Amino acid sequence: MVILKEGDKAPAFTGADQDGKKVSLADYKGKKIVLYFYPEDDTPTCTIQACNLRNNYGLLKKHGFEVIGVSPDDAAKHKKFEAKFNLPFRQIADTSHKILEKYGVWDQKQMFGHKYMGVLRTTFVIDEKGIIRKIFLRPKNKAHAEEIIASMK
Repeated sequence: MVILKEGDKAPAFTGADQDGKKVSLADYKGKKIVLYFYPEDDTPTCTIQACNLRNNYGLLKKHGFEVIGVSPDDAAKHKKFEAKFNLPFRQIADTSHKILEKYGVWDQKQMFGHKYMGVLRTTFVIDEKGIIRKIFLRPKNKAHAEEIIASMK
């Protein structure tokens, strides 16, 4: 269950991206961030969301946003996902679920009566001062970039 609220300070994090390079929230001080959490690389809904952000990456950058994806997949799987869909942004491999838990998006889910732990697809828009300005609990995956930009007006 996401317990963070709009107006909260974004929890600090450090992880490794698809290239094995260290990435932390502190690296983006003074920048606006779209921090999106998704369940798994190269699955239908996750691909739709990532490709929408890719297709609108220039527009998001024009509005001053940096995009960072986070999932429990490892760096090698992220790298394949990046290459297959030509993704221009960083993806953090959170195999230990530390970042997912800090943001409250690693929780119990249910499908066909089966309960399991998984990622609650959620996006946090973080401002230049590290404050959460918008939380999308149910992103419109086919129009996610558009809803992010519209929410900032």
